[in-house]
Order: sequence, then structure tokens, then C-alpha cells
Amino acid sequence: MKIRIIAAALATVAALSAPAAYAQNFINVLTGGTSGVYYPLGVAIGKIYSDKIPGVKTQVQATKASVENLILLQQGRGEIAFSLGDSLKAAWDGDEEAGFKAKLDKLRVIGAIYPNYIQIVATAESGIKTLADLKGKSLSVGAPKSGTELNSRAILAAAGLTYKDLGKVEYLPFAESVDLMKNRQLGATLQSAGLGVASLRDLSSSSSITVVSVPKETVDKIGPPFVSVIIPANTYTGQDKDVPSAAVINYLVTSSAVSDDLAYQMTKLVFENLPELANSHAAGREIKLETAATGSPVPLHPGAIRFYKEKGLIK
Repeated sequence: MKIRIIAAALATVAALSAPAAYAQNFINVLTGGTSGVYYPLGVAIGKIYSDKIPGVKTQVQATKASVENLILLQQGRGEIAFSLGDSLKAAWDGDEEAGFKAKLDKLRVIGAIYPNYIQIVATAESGIKTLADLKGKSLSVGAPKSGTELNSRAILAAAGLTYKDLGKVEYLPFAESVDLMKNRQLGATLQSAGLGVASLRDLSSSSSITVVSVPKETVDKIGPPFVSVIIPANTYTGQDKDVPSAAVINYLVTSSAVSDDLAYQMTKLVFENLPELANSHAAGREIKLETAATGSPVPLHPGAIRFYKEKGLIK
């Protein structure tokens, strides 16, 4: 009996003295739809963590992306998540119109990653070639209150359009939107994602498409966090010219409930394993350590700050 009591006491002491990183031994990675960019990058990050953080188990969860991810983090139902910058700002501000009933005050940032390109793609037979051509036509704007749908509202407003100007509005994830376009039930889709997103590659390989331009003057009307970018020629089959568009920076986000040690490990392992992320999706090639600690509308996690100080990015 005494031996059992002593053993239990020693186990308790060992648990209390264990590093905080190992006390929190489960990481749920919140991503997006399986046909988007967040998911393959999330799978790669989950594997890095499970391989390189001793005693930690990971799960990769497909979600409706930014807005849902941030709400789940606030509720303690995830440890790291992907989010668009405008959704992140709306969550921190408690923007009810964007889907946040109150300020999500537990959010903390791991780092800035790659830009999400606003990619408006129409079937060639729809006749949609410009933003103005969307009037009276059908458009999928992303899942309701998702980061993509918030982007859709912003782009349309800057072009002088509302949902009421469209012939039909579909609130669908990427893959479902493409399926409708293939079946001639939808004219166009707006997808906010990294370049080369699987859903649009699939569409362009089986149908004639038009990548619709978002001119710089339209992007300038919205302002930060939107920036003007170019979708390079041949990103998709049949796209033989560069196309101007808009982009929003993505972030990896965690919560204040995650320990400093674990957040440090999560940050360090992402930026020390960028080749693995690049191999998982082309968007991973655009993730740079040099810009990771900049521009966030939400405070960095203390664990992330520790890593960036070690790298000389924060004084």
C-alpha cells in the first residue's frame, strides 16, 4: 500500500514538473474544405507536429474555414487555425455583420503566411468577362459568413454591385461550386485561396473558363487588408494571360489558452519546415519567415514572440 502511495506521489510530482508543451498533448488543426488550400497545408502541419513534438497527438479538422475556425478557437475547440486577415480583424473587433456576436478576445497569432488570391472564374459560355458582367448572372460566393463570402461582399461592393444585382447567389464551398459549373447550373464562382487551388484546376481541366479581372482601382476602393496582385498566366488551363486581382494575407492563429511553450514549438516547427509545406501545396512556397511577424490585426502569442525574438525579427 505504501509503495503504491509513494509511486502515485512520484507520478504527480513528475507530471507537475513536466514541460508545459507536453502537458498539453493534443493539437487540433482547424483548416477549411478539403478541396481548398488550408486543408493540405493543415495536413502537412499536423504531420510535422506529430512527428516532431514528443508525446503530442494531432487531428486535422475540415471546416468552413476562417470564421468558423476563429469561433472554434475562442471556444477552446482547436489549438491552431487558418484565417484570412479581414476575418481575423472582424473577429477581434466583434463585427456582428461578419458573423461574430462579440469580440473574440482569446485569439492570438502564430504568424502571417501566404496571400489568399481572390479568384473569380466563369465558364466561357456564361459570357462573363468583367465584374460588370456579373449583373444578372449566377455566382457562388462561398459558404455563408465564411472568409470567402466576406471577400465576395467587399469585391462586389467596390465594383458597385450587391447580391441583389446578381441573377442568383449560391453559398457553396469550392468543390460544390465547381460541380454546378460543370453541369451548366452556375455561371461563376469566387474563390479566395492560394494560387492553383485544386477546385479551379479541376474546373479548368474539364471546361473552358474565363478568369475575371479585379482591376487595381477596384482594389484601391477597398483598401487594407486587400492588396493588388497578379494571377500569373497559365495558373489554370486555358488562362493564357496575366490577370489583375486582389489578395488578402492569411494567418495561422491560436488562442491564449495554449501554453507559451506549445505555441513556441508550433511556431518554430512551421517556419523551420517550410519545404514540407511547399511540397504539400504551391501556396506553401509563398510563406516567408521574414514577413511572419508583421501586419497582424491581433496580438502575437507570447510563445510566437519568443521564437521571433530568437530570429531577430522582434527586438
